[in-house]
Amino acid sequence: MAQTDADQDQLMRLLMKIAQQDRRAFQELYEHIAARMFGLCLRLAGQRELAEEALQDAFIQIWHRAGEYHSDRGAPLGWMMTIARYRTLDLIRARKARQTINDEDVNELDDGREGPLEFSLRESGAEKLTGCLDELSDVQRDSILLSYYRGFTHEELAQALSSPIGTVKSWIRRGLMALKRCLEQ
Repeated sequence: MAQTDADQDQLMRLLMKIAQQDRRAFQELYEHIAARMFGLCLRLAGQRELAEEALQDAFIQIWHRAGEYHSDRGAPLGWMMTIARYRTLDLIRARKARQTINDEDVNELDDGREGPLEFSLRESGAEKLTGCLDELSDVQRDSILLSYYRGFTHEELAQALSSPIGTVKSWIRRGLMALKRCLEQ
């Protein structure tokens, strides 16, 4: 579906109004091009959830950058589709970078040397901490160790442990409380 000069002029007028924070113009622009932009995002991402996130991010950028559009950047629709394209590609790259390796890969990476946890425990003579860690549930211990010694964020932990983020936060909180009680004895 090719855009006519009249359509491009309409998009240009909407962008000028959006640059002045006109919410109705933004809604009209969304209704006019969202389906086409979503189609592009979906084709690139291959996943509906990622495409929806990219579309939302693209419209947020359009809202904030409408005043930066100039006709020398191409047709208004082309400029907005480029924003959607780059936002989708950025999200795809970010998701790939955040993907954690699975447990089988972790076992293959083990080189047998002492890790930072073992070294710090040995150096500080913290046998009691080791004993207290052994008293925690597996998920509490894993959550705490991955968080504090591997630097995982809550989001990365949730993904690595295939659990909701709220659950992971609870495991860490309860595990730290149990460690504190155990160490105070």
